[in-house]
Amino acid sequence: MLTQTTTRVLEPSDLDAALAILDREPVANAFVSARVQIAGLDPWRLGGEMWGWYEDGMLRSLCYAGANLVPISATPAAVRGFADRARRSGRRCSSIVGPAGPTAQLWRLLEPSWGPAREVRAHQPLMVADRMPERIEPDPYVRRVRKNEMETIMPACVAMFTEEVGVSPLAGDGGLLYQARVAELVGAGRAFARIENGKVVFKAEIGAATPQVCQIQGVWVAPEYRGRGLSVSGMAAVLRYALADVAPVASLYVNDFNKPARASYLRVGFEEVGEFMSVLF
Repeated sequence: MLTQTTTRVLEPSDLDAALAILDREPVANAFVSARVQIAGLDPWRLGGEMWGWYEDGMLRSLCYAGANLVPISATPAAVRGFADRARRSGRRCSSIVGPAGPTAQLWRLLEPSWGPAREVRAHQPLMVADRMPERIEPDPYVRRVRKNEMETIMPACVAMFTEEVGVSPLAGDGGLLYQARVAELVGAGRAFARIENGKVVFKAEIGAATPQVCQIQGVWVAPEYRGRGLSVSGMAAVLRYALADVAPVASLYVNDFNKPARASYLRVGFEEVGEFMSVLF
């Protein structure tokens, strides 16, 4: 018996069905879940389309197609369907990112028409923490960044992004979108830093947030302060804010080759629960 399958762009009336799929894996889906919970499925508000994969009339898998292409609870058949749609519409994203298995399959299917990528990061451990570490004292100098400190925090944010992604966030539009995103996090009380004499020594943000989980991002220590353990005590401070004020679980994903960062997160009590993959263009 043949199974009827199809992909289509979801509409606002599909919101409950989409949220049910996103809730299956709240940690892995935190980024997309947070956007959908705020914006719904209207492409203009969401910042992209949400594609749905249907089998026998039932929504089974999703794919967010915006600045990032993100497969969600995607079966191998769904990935093939999403790859077909992505090929037809052409590449409009700056990266493909998501759980390693489906993302690797999606990239294998898209690489002949979309490649080459600028960089492929095939192994990015996904980590979570739901309690404070017993033997690590949070840095008492890490605090929320104030709204009047944008000029202080932006150089550190730009340096982190450039170091992490390999291109400056100021390229293209002069950094307007990136600055707006940083300002949004500062305004929401989700940007944290240790600032000494007007200079950022350590910083991190809580990017995505849902009632179940939040995602820590943008962790950075000024180069001249590295090797002093500031990332460990700093992350403990950010984790305390996250668990107390935002969600019962904090998550992050990290490049497997960044051994100092992985060691810091393990010391703070983060555990590996999965693996992401990123394809950067």
